[in-house]
Amino acid sequence: MGIETIWWGLSLLSLAIWMVLLIFWGQFWRADQRLTKQVTQEPQHWPTVYAIVPARNEADVLPMSLRSLLSQNYPGKLRVVLVDDQSTDGTAAVAESVAQQLQKTGLLNGTLTVITTEPLPPGWSGKMWAVHQGVESVLASEPSTQPEYLLLTDADIFHDAENLKTLTSKAVQDQLDLVSLMVLLRCQSRWERFLIPAFVFFFQKLYPFPWVNSPHRSTAAAAGGCILLRRDALVEAGGMAAIKDALIDDCALAAVIKSRSQQAPHKGRIWLGLDTKTRSLRPYDSLSTIWDMVARTAFTQLNYSTGLLAVALAGMILIYLIPPISVGVGLWSQNWPLIIEGAVTWLLMALAYWPTVSLYRLSFGWALTMPAIAVLYTLMTLDGALRHWQGRGGAWKGRVYPAR
Repeated sequence: MGIETIWWGLSLLSLAIWMVLLIFWGQFWRADQRLTKQVTQEPQHWPTVYAIVPARNEADVLPMSLRSLLSQNYPGKLRVVLVDDQSTDGTAAVAESVAQQLQKTGLLNGTLTVITTEPLPPGWSGKMWAVHQGVESVLASEPSTQPEYLLLTDADIFHDAENLKTLTSKAVQDQLDLVSLMVLLRCQSRWERFLIPAFVFFFQKLYPFPWVNSPHRSTAAAAGGCILLRRDALVEAGGMAAIKDALIDDCALAAVIKSRSQQAPHKGRIWLGLDTKTRSLRPYDSLSTIWDMVARTAFTQLNYSTGLLAVALAGMILIYLIPPISVGVGLWSQNWPLIIEGAVTWLLMALAYWPTVSLYRLSFGWALTMPAIAVLYTLMTLDGALRHWQGRGGAWKGRVYPAR
């Protein structure tokens, strides 16, 4: 069997996989689950919402992010609980200063409470411990003052002025227990333009949003930067303690909430979509910062399984690298059928990636770079496994979580 025959078979298999992904894999590539397209009516009664913001050394972004949250155009009652997670940069003081400035200018819509976390106990991830204490502080209040919804949001998220209003309208309109947004990630530097849209694309492929949003599918996912959650649903699911050690906490929370549909059909309904107005302020200016973000949880996503790691690496090579290699082999051997087959598959790959690239207002040329992007993400995944085996898995914000 010649090398051309081998490459022909591999290229044909890659093409077949892409056809399956495009036609049968939840239409994930369309990137068409948009919150603003989903809301058709506003609630007659605007529910009370408490926002929980875990913050660890976030003083640099709070003047923008917290300001956007405290000045929401929300007709209902809004309170923000910022949980200072042992910060050393004056995060709490900056937060209080932002609220005071808004109050002076008459733009403050809601109240701010700042609490400081207790030392991190064994068995908890840092972020979940901070969120847990924020939630518990809310649940400890008088029953008459407790909110109907909780907004779990990261400290680096800049909220569009209408964001909370739209999230709440969607939750009430469709009787959802959880509504989550994959906010627009920062995409300004060269490395951000090269790798960040692909991060969103891979997430959509791993958790097809239409499947997540279907009550008839078990697929569950959320984006931790922006989650609106019905308080009663969280309490009935066991609170944040149910996912206390999760590093991929957003998807773990979504899975716990959606599993409630087994108790009753009207429970456990979730929705996950994309947005271009609410965005992350977190910069990823260098390859190393993006590398660390992906490697931190890549092996966790594979359940720390060496077997799944091998399958994932082989899959990345087959799906993303075989097409351009086939083109190269075909050019070298002047095999036009192989060139055409590889080029068609490469084009399908780019067309699948294009809606996400377009979401970030980049040209089609960036979609053609997916094979090179896949090489880096494959190496990041492998590095995540190596870090786990070396006891450095899950390092984040100065903490390293032990290998399990």
